[in-house]
Amino acid sequence: MKNLSSTWIQSLGALVLCLASVSSWASIVITGTRVIYPSTEKEVTVKLNNVGVSPVLVQSWIDNGDVNAKPENISVPFILTPPINRVEQGKGQTLRINYTGTPLPVNKESVFWLNVLEIPAKAKGQSSENLLQMAFRSRIKLFFRPAGLAGNPNDGLKTLTWQSTANGVKASNPTPYFVSLVKLESRVAGKQGQAEGQMIAPFSSLDFRLAGLSAIPAGSKITFSAVNDYGAVVNADALVK
Repeated sequence: MKNLSSTWIQSLGALVLCLASVSSWASIVITGTRVIYPSTEKEVTVKLNNVGVSPVLVQSWIDNGDVNAKPENISVPFILTPPINRVEQGKGQTLRINYTGTPLPVNKESVFWLNVLEIPAKAKGQSSENLLQMAFRSRIKLFFRPAGLAGNPNDGLKTLTWQSTANGVKASNPTPYFVSLVKLESRVAGKQGQAEGQMIAPFSSLDFRLAGLSAIPAGSKITFSAVNDYGAVVNADALVK
């Protein structure tokens, strides 16, 4: 029994190490962490780069928020080309996104998701027996931005208002732009609380409960951060009302 346990632990350790290193196998890098599609543009482009040491097959598609939806069952107001392509090692590929004109709200942004799935090519002469091939999927936000929206999209962080609730705080976004919060923190009576950020839709609110704090009274200071159009994380703070 002792030997069996030892063998099992060693095998488990090896498996953990393998899983921990999986991310280092990914080859395709997307330029940018989000896509902004101004309604005045005929198309926008996204650059993919293969930084790996072998060719990969890439499938790309856009979804409307359902991460489990199959590409063939998705209906979005965009055409993406090429949907499938081979990218050689050290080379790049440009994805072109065209808006079809299907009506979308004109008073606020709409959000979709760009998916990039890479499948590594099998090396020449490599047997498929006992071969583990990993497919990697990247998914970034695609914001459709109507012309003439009021305000600056990168000022959304400053316009958030915060209100004390029974279990935490409510963040309200009065702008026509999405605000992608990364994290938020507050210190009350010497105790530190924090929560993972979420994306707050235009003209809407979200409730947050900060781990470590049972309540955040009015007048407390809250510190938070969000991602702007350029993919940079910006910080701000405000008083809870």
